[in-house]
Amino acid sequence: MMVTRENSVTMKRSSSWSISLFLFSLMSSMMITTAVAEEACTRLTASGNPEYPPYLWRDRADPQRLIGANAQMIEFVANELGIEIDLFYSGPWGRTQEEVSAGRIDLIAGAFYTEARSEWMDYLYPEFQGTRTAVWVRADADIDYREWADLKSYQGVTVINNSFGQDFDTFARKELSIMEVGSLGQALNLVAESRVDYLIYEDNPGKAYAEQLNIQNLKLLPVAITSQNLYLTISRLSDCNQDELKEKLSEALLKLQDEELMPLFLERAHAHWREQTRY
Repeated sequence: MMVTRENSVTMKRSSSWSISLFLFSLMSSMMITTAVAEEACTRLTASGNPEYPPYLWRDRADPQRLIGANAQMIEFVANELGIEIDLFYSGPWGRTQEEVSAGRIDLIAGAFYTEARSEWMDYLYPEFQGTRTAVWVRADADIDYREWADLKSYQGVTVINNSFGQDFDTFARKELSIMEVGSLGQALNLVAESRVDYLIYEDNPGKAYAEQLNIQNLKLLPVAITSQNLYLTISRLSDCNQDELKEKLSEALLKLQDEELMPLFLERAHAHWREQTRY
């Protein structure tokens, strides 16, 4: 087949037009995707540990709603950014972590740092609250605990899917005998009934649940297991995991810290917990 100059020019024009059309379509698609992402990020989803008073727990009046000091923190951050953050009950703590890992929930309203978790979610700085993990024993127990190794000859318990710091988690896995149960209430009762020797859990949530369950025969040993920070985190698979948004979230957390609001939020949460568990 003979290609004339006229045919050649026509083919070049057609090819140029096809390339231009492709580039225009690509740019339009990118612009639409960006616009959708920006629009979607005016509303985020969040969840957390539902057995974590005074930081977070299920509202008795509305069990799908999470309330507590961390919920007040989320509300403050949302107001600072002018966005909506839907904080809701997504199931037990382990399931919540799975949902965030898969990108189906954007934020966790309070998590400790571990290397394993950092693989599927980003930690937002600064931290918003410090915590103390304690050893819970029966009031009449005679356990001379000064360091982690002192617990080697005893049987312990904790709640499944919890972390108490990278170093302690590794030590406990190798050196200690600690069983895991599904709820904090179950763990407290095991210690109270002398079925295990000690419980590893944070002091504030432990006190809140012991009070609710009317368990009065437990005490905290004076030396802490660890002292850790709670962070707001965002799923690495979230469509809203964008640098600009994370910077704004961090700015809000810094303002929360500068204004020293968490003590006020905790005071309100303690009072609300006592009110809800009075009857």
